[in-house]
Amino acid sequence: MTVDGELFVAGGASSAAPRLVPGLGTTQLGPGRSSAGVGAGASSPTVSAIWAFDPGSRRLLPAGRLQVPVSHAAVVVAGSTAWIVGGESHGALVASVQMLRPARAFGNAGAPGAGSPYFGGRLLVADRGNNRLLVMDARMHLVWKYPSVSSPRDPLRFYFPDDAFFVDHGTAILSNQEQNETIIKIAYPSGRIVWSYGHPGRAGTAPGYLSEPDDAYLLKNGQVTVADAINCRVLVINQNRTVAHQIGANGVCVHNPPTAMGSPNGDTPLADGNLLVSEINGSWISEYTVTGTLAWTVHLPISYPSDPQQLGPDRYLIADYASPGQILEFNRKGQILYRYHPASGPGMLDHPSLTELLPSGVFMVNDDYHHRMVAIDPATGALVWQYGVTGKPGTAPGELNTPDGFDLLLPNGSTPTHPTTG
Repeated sequence: MTVDGELFVAGGASSAAPRLVPGLGTTQLGPGRSSAGVGAGASSPTVSAIWAFDPGSRRLLPAGRLQVPVSHAAVVVAGSTAWIVGGESHGALVASVQMLRPARAFGNAGAPGAGSPYFGGRLLVADRGNNRLLVMDARMHLVWKYPSVSSPRDPLRFYFPDDAFFVDHGTAILSNQEQNETIIKIAYPSGRIVWSYGHPGRAGTAPGYLSEPDDAYLLKNGQVTVADAINCRVLVINQNRTVAHQIGANGVCVHNPPTAMGSPNGDTPLADGNLLVSEINGSWISEYTVTGTLAWTVHLPISYPSDPQQLGPDRYLIADYASPGQILEFNRKGQILYRYHPASGPGMLDHPSLTELLPSGVFMVNDDYHHRMVAIDPATGALVWQYGVTGKPGTAPGELNTPDGFDLLLPNGSTPTHPTTG
C-alpha cells in the first residue's frame, strides 16, 4: 500500500463485513522512504509486522506492528491513512477495521524499535503482581529486571511495587512498595539499594513508618514526596529520613483542606514547586505547596481518581481506577475537556491507575486488571501499541501481572513525563 508516497506492506483481500470496534483503529508506524508500490496478496499468512519498501536499496524495512495480525484483508488508502478491513487472524474472521498512519515520532522504518510510541527511549514498568520491575527497549525486548539472580542481596524483601520512576538522570530508580510499607531507591543498572524509608511489612504513623505508600517522587533538592494513603497524609522526606513537611492529619481521612485529606494516592511534583494531589475519598484533586498551603481544589465526577498529571497552564490528566476505566483531561473548574471511556471491546480499560502523555503524542496507560500496558491515540481513541496479553497474567516474555506504574527514560537521561523531579 502507498500512504503519502510511502510504500507499506500488510495483508490482502477481504471476506468479512467491517465494523468499528472500540480500541481498534490507528496503528502509528515509522515512515519509510519509497514513492510507489502495492500491498501483499490474498494468500498471505497471518502477519502483524508492517514493512516499508525502500526502492533505493530494494529492501523491506520494519516500520511497526498491527494491533490485530491479519491475512486475507482488504486494504484501502485515502491520503495519509491506510485502512485494513476485516480478514482473518489465525483462522478466525476479524470483524474490525484497522488504520495505519505514518508518524515521525514513532521512528523511521528500518530503525530498531520503529513503530514504538516511545521510540528511542526505555520503558520502566512496575509489574506489581509479579513483584518485579522491568525495563524494555523500544523493540519491547527486556533489557533489565529487578530483582534478578544478579541483583545484590535485598534485606528489605522487595514486594508489591506500586510505582517506579527513573531518577538522577537515569542512574537510579525510586519505587514505593505499597503493601510492603517501604520506599526504596535502587541504583540502575546495578540493582543495589542506596536509600530506603519505612519498615518492611510494618505499617504505622510514627516517624519512619508508612501505611500503603503511593507515588513516591524524588525532588531536585533530594527530598522525597509520597502519598501515604492509609495514614491520609502526604510526606516530604529528607535524605536523612526525617520528615520535612506533612500535609494532612494522621488518620483523619476526609477532604477538609488544608488540614485533612481523604486517602491521597497521588502527589505529582509540578514546575512551580507545588504538588498535585489526588484524594480517593470524594474524588478530589488539589494543588498544595510542599509546606501545606492550598492553591486550589476541585471535585471530579469519577469513581476513583488516580495519579493526576499537569499537561498545560490549566489542563490536567487523570486516570479513573474503575471498570470500565476512564482517561480524562480537566481544568481547575472541574470541566471535562477530554474523555476516553469505552464501555466494552478491546479498548475498554479495567482499573487503569496511571496515564501520561508521551512526547509522541499518545497516552501511555497501565491497564492494571487487564494485565497490559497500552498506548492510546487521543485523536482517534484507538490502541496503537500494547505489551501484555489482555486478561492473561503471566511471567513469560510479553506477559505482565497487574502492572501498576511506569516511566520513560530518554537517551540523554531525561524523564519527559516528570521533568521537574530529581
